[in-house]
Amino acid sequence: MLYKLIMNGENNMGFSKNFMWGAASAAFQIEGAYQEDGKGLSIWDTLGRDKILHGENGDVAADNYHHYKEDVALMKEIGMKTYRFSISWSRVKPDGIGKVNEKGLQFYSDLVDELLANGIRPLVTLFHWDLPMALQEQGGWKNPKIVDWFAEYVEVVIDKLSDRVDFWMTINEPQMFIGLAYFAGVFPPFEHCDTKTLVQISHHTLIAHGKAVKVIRQNAKKTPMIGFAPTGNCCLPKDDSTKEIERAKSKSLSINAFDFTMSNIWWADPIFLGKYPKEAYEYFPEAMEYVKEGDMELISQPLDFYGYNVYQGLVDYKQPGDTSYDEYQSQGSPRTNTKWNVTPSAIYWSSKFLYERYKKPLFIAENGMAGMDWVSLDGKVHDMQRIDFMHRYLLELKKAVEEGIPIIGYTCWAVMDNLEWLHGYDMRFGLIYVDYQTQKRTIKDSGYWYRSVIEQNGKFL
Repeated sequence: MLYKLIMNGENNMGFSKNFMWGAASAAFQIEGAYQEDGKGLSIWDTLGRDKILHGENGDVAADNYHHYKEDVALMKEIGMKTYRFSISWSRVKPDGIGKVNEKGLQFYSDLVDELLANGIRPLVTLFHWDLPMALQEQGGWKNPKIVDWFAEYVEVVIDKLSDRVDFWMTINEPQMFIGLAYFAGVFPPFEHCDTKTLVQISHHTLIAHGKAVKVIRQNAKKTPMIGFAPTGNCCLPKDDSTKEIERAKSKSLSINAFDFTMSNIWWADPIFLGKYPKEAYEYFPEAMEYVKEGDMELISQPLDFYGYNVYQGLVDYKQPGDTSYDEYQSQGSPRTNTKWNVTPSAIYWSSKFLYERYKKPLFIAENGMAGMDWVSLDGKVHDMQRIDFMHRYLLELKKAVEEGIPIIGYTCWAVMDNLEWLHGYDMRFGLIYVDYQTQKRTIKDSGYWYRSVIEQNGKFL
């Protein structure tokens, strides 16, 4: 149904007239007001505080909490049709469970109203990494009770916003807040867990997703459209031969016993196919005994779309100290400020591979780059590299659409410069430049370029 509504009967003719062009953000990265109006602390406010580059933090960030009306006006100027934002669990429930912080919840209600008044459709992500610290102290994602904790929080949000919001994403990038946090140990809570624990944490996350979907469907006031927003590696074929494409597809849709939490199918197979990858039972059979009868039925609640965050082609996880080039790098090859490879075809091949496996409409929930941006003498921000990056990736996305892959939307990461997690404020991803000393906003050249893309519905890419 969602695909029919968005595509409106069009096929193989480029982007549909209802294509969801937008940009995205995450609560911790932009909101600030970290203890204002009753908000509780998250693991990024606490455990992450001493780990962020330059000793920075999210206390103020881009101060979106106080500037949201100005920010929405700039989104309208860019011409955005949609805005994907996340909700801070600890702003809504300071302790993660129990008492609701009405002022915090009202902030999101006011934001939704402002978006709708400006003709922008709100797309809500319910969890984007900022777990309440009070729940972390009770075990966080290791504690099976988190399934019910998350469901209770989701029900509060749905009750407040679902009379105006109909587009929901449950969880963003488990590869990062589980894989980088509990496997690689580079995100809060900075742990290196054994395989059995990683399986259990993953399973709690997936069940929490499934139960949240049930809560949304049972309580939403407007008919909801629900998805999941993972990332995951996409291996790129070296040429167009059938053999090479099959090799790339097989590697993209596989797991190994080492970094399985970083893969696509570890998370997507249970949700969309109702089962873990068969390799999981071969690699760690004892750990998989944690999966109980009825779990997979809950995890695989029907979804309307597959949200996907894509930035670059497959990069195998490296051991600490490994400085060798990956397979997409060479001396002087193009990379962004985060040292991510510029590989535009990743958005085409990931769309193709994922649709062929899961047969769900796709939504590109994140795509963008960190650039070396500053305000020029003329008062403007001339970020030509971002324009070129987006142009290249959107050409590949258009190719996928014209081949009949059902892609319903694209949200650029990010709507504005923000706190890029442990990178602090050095990495500027935004279409809008933020001067963190004054909080002055400036739409970059890329924002105006994107406006022309939206106005033309990608026709002249």
